[in-house]
Amino acid sequence: MVEIGKTAGFCAGVRICVKQLKKEVKEAKKVYCLGEVVHNKDVVSDFEKSGVIFVESLDDVPDNSVVAFRAHGVEKKVYEEAKKRGMRIVDLTCPFVYSIRKIVELFLDNSYIILIAQKTHPEALSTISFCGDNCSIVEDKSDIDAIIDTINNFSQVAIVSQTTFNEEKFNKYCDIIRKNYKGNLSINNTICAATHMRQEETKKMAKEFDTMIILGGSNSSNTQKLYEISSMYCKNTLLCENIKGLDLKKVTGNVGIMAGASTPSNVIYEVYEAVNK
Repeated sequence: MVEIGKTAGFCAGVRICVKQLKKEVKEAKKVYCLGEVVHNKDVVSDFEKSGVIFVESLDDVPDNSVVAFRAHGVEKKVYEEAKKRGMRIVDLTCPFVYSIRKIVELFLDNSYIILIAQKTHPEALSTISFCGDNCSIVEDKSDIDAIIDTINNFSQVAIVSQTTFNEEKFNKYCDIIRKNYKGNLSINNTICAATHMRQEETKKMAKEFDTMIILGGSNSSNTQKLYEISSMYCKNTLLCENIKGLDLKKVTGNVGIMAGASTPSNVIYEVYEAVNK
């Protein structure tokens, strides 16, 4: 038996992002995209073929050009520079990522803000740039230990999360902060619903199948979290970007397939057909 998870593949935010960029490519003669639009090489490759120019810095974008900002968001200063240089911004920031900025705005004047996230992830770097001067990124317990004395100088602390962070870890870190912080604590679980459902389904499938295949970009945070969760319950958990990276010899017994939020459906079904032969 081979089964694809019901929540596998594109989430709503990625669908919106991809659809909007396709629209811009048709209408504009040339579109630059700052960073990978989503963390999936197949998606990026398809857009490159359609004419999108991917760059790592605005230094590589001519003034007055059309520039798209990836789904993960970009830093606040990048918006300012792009506007200064007359660029037309196509903001593809995921609506769930954007909503975190709105939550943060409510606490900027009187709170210390903690972002529970993967420190080097583009979404985390974008979000923290909107958090003012009194803020920190927490990725593990040692980061909490390092800021406990500091946050206890504030009467209020607000916690938000990277949308694709591991929910079990998020809850664990919030509990640690709650036990060690004396002031008013506002916990905002900003892990998106799609991430939550996908992680829960992965956990359930991993307990039921002999082999779990997790599909997604090698630099996709949400895909890595699915792999971590699946590996806890299914010893034979395989991680790959697409069919080219899958060792079919390792696929045994009943097989479950789960895919990260940026994995196209054609990649998922190509793996399904190869395993189901």
